[in-house]
Amino acid sequence: MNTGRWLVVLGAAGTIGILVLISFLFWPKVGITSTKSVLAGQSLNIYFTAPVKKSMDASQFHVTKSNKKTQAELSYGNGNTSLQIGELQPGNYTLHIPSNSFGIWKRAEDKALSFTVLESVQPVNSIKEIENFFERIEPQGRSEIMMESSTEDKASSASGGGPDYSQTNQQVAGVDEADQVKTDGDYLYEVLNGDGLIITDIRNPKDMVHASKVDFTDGFYANELYVDQDKVVLIGGQNLNAPTSNTDSKMMEDRMMSMQQLSVIRVYDVTDRTNPKLIRETGAEGYVIGTRKIGPYVYMITNNQPFLWYDHPVPAEDQLLPKVYDSSVEQKVQSLALDKISILPGAMEPSYSIITTLDIESGEKGGVNTKAYLGSGEQLYMSADHLYLTSTNYQDQHQNTSEVYKFALDKTQVNFLQTAQLKGTILNQFSMDEHNGYFRTVTTEGNLWDERNKAKNHLFILDENMKQVGSVENLAVNERIYSARFLGDKAYMVTFRETDPLFVMDVADPNNPKVLGELKIPGFSNYLHPLDEGHLIGFGYETIAKKNPQGGEPIIQTGGMKISLFDVTDFANPKETDTEIIGGQGTYSSVQDDHHALFIHPSRNLYGFPVSIYQQSEREGGVVDLQRSGAMIYEITVEKGIVQAADLTQRMTNDYMDWEKEIRRLLYSGDTVYTISPNEVRSYALNGFAPLDTLAK
Repeated sequence: MNTGRWLVVLGAAGTIGILVLISFLFWPKVGITSTKSVLAGQSLNIYFTAPVKKSMDASQFHVTKSNKKTQAELSYGNGNTSLQIGELQPGNYTLHIPSNSFGIWKRAEDKALSFTVLESVQPVNSIKEIENFFERIEPQGRSEIMMESSTEDKASSASGGGPDYSQTNQQVAGVDEADQVKTDGDYLYEVLNGDGLIITDIRNPKDMVHASKVDFTDGFYANELYVDQDKVVLIGGQNLNAPTSNTDSKMMEDRMMSMQQLSVIRVYDVTDRTNPKLIRETGAEGYVIGTRKIGPYVYMITNNQPFLWYDHPVPAEDQLLPKVYDSSVEQKVQSLALDKISILPGAMEPSYSIITTLDIESGEKGGVNTKAYLGSGEQLYMSADHLYLTSTNYQDQHQNTSEVYKFALDKTQVNFLQTAQLKGTILNQFSMDEHNGYFRTVTTEGNLWDERNKAKNHLFILDENMKQVGSVENLAVNERIYSARFLGDKAYMVTFRETDPLFVMDVADPNNPKVLGELKIPGFSNYLHPLDEGHLIGFGYETIAKKNPQGGEPIIQTGGMKISLFDVTDFANPKETDTEIIGGQGTYSSVQDDHHALFIHPSRNLYGFPVSIYQQSEREGGVVDLQRSGAMIYEITVEKGIVQAADLTQRMTNDYMDWEKEIRRLLYSGDTVYTISPNEVRSYALNGFAPLDTLAK
């Protein structure tokens, strides 16, 4: 009997032990995410997927160096879901995480986290460093790469004593941006179809003629271009297994990554516009984040994630190194040298940001420099002196931060300087700015419709060493940024959820920025453009609030395209002084997501853009019909407001847009306006907009 009881007790104890062991093994684990390196003078942030229990002081975590405890300033953030380690001297460190940090029923994935404080960013010493980087960095689930001094941030345009022809609408004076179509006043240069460079002679607008077309027969596809006197620079790409223009296809038969992209810069001599000649070509593996041109120097930034890493646990060296090509050095694609590769502090994505710089005046030899940095790049901003790249760190669905990397520019040399980590994500290039040595940016933190992590918006100002010196935080809770613009001592930001708040902010004192005024109106602006120092033009949509049949907040729907004229001369009391609504729901203009599509004639105060106009159909089902397509031009002034100057649209008979007929760009030269679509060029008199000529391609 006693024996039987003991057997029962032992069996029960064993069962309990097994259950405890199983429950321990399957207890929820708390994920820990952090960068593996940080620059000296910067703090390191560690993120947890669950909060540290309130009873645990941050000092109970501890840091060691060479197995000895070292003094470190530790503090919590984001409701105890992150831990910040203050500035440390260069060296290798380990953060030790107490086993009971998250309560009795949760345990950390790791008990210790190793990291390095770097004195400076140096090239890697071996392929092993690169292998280690990819081993410890996991993809964060981003679905796509988002495609972007003494000079002030203004739209560049011809005026006064400048050239009497269209200039590409760019953010920073003196920093040119590529586009699909450009002009030098005598010729149009365009790559709208991608499969060739087309040059059109427009010296006689009543009788335009084809000057030449360069067909690409080697798999190259052009996306945009620059024009510099007698040179045309194309930016495009081709598959890595495709031969370059100077390469024998047999040289590429051993390529293993046939679907990877090689982004390419091609330079053509167009001294004879009827016979362009390719004189130089260089490229780098990956997809273009953005390009810029300062004088003769073209900067191309690409993002490359090694594809075969996920198929081959132990990839060959050739598969981990980014590929580059330079027609003046080799006739084939080759791996980038290790001394051109560095690891960015704060990098948390298994990819490269590759910066290629070409001096287009260097001819057929030299003048190119390529560097690769392990770490993702998303958005690009460039001043005359510096390049800024951003990368979003996705800790979990509730916490996003942005790394901002600053580089110095010196002709073809681009050198890493500093980095900063900011709360939230950066929308696009217009959300960033450099002024008098300070970097300014606006970010959105959190998510719409998420009550646990409400969206909120911030303004940050950093000094030349990327140290935060000023901020305005928690603006427009439950809204996100739709557009922004920095203009000298003022910053403008549009957020939206149900209405369109336009914020006017004073950033004259970097240490004490402040909101001066706020305007709430229906609709929102996707792009803000300066009219003058006291007025802005907004391009976006009107919105319609409809009753929610389920109750609760109204349903917000976009309506027609909206142009707004904002008066910000009284900073504390911004006003919308005029509006223009074009079409109905479905109406679209590329200017709403591509500022290069904006036509500007400064001396005549003309602003134009391509547009496809939809209206509500009389048919059942509430469908919308395509009514007209083409371009619209408005005269916009403080005195008269928004006045239509020309309607260059045509009535459409189809329910869909024929992309070959769709106008992509408007330009002017002298007294003539030109509309360019993939299949034709049309010219109009600037006085009255009477048609002059049509040239089919």
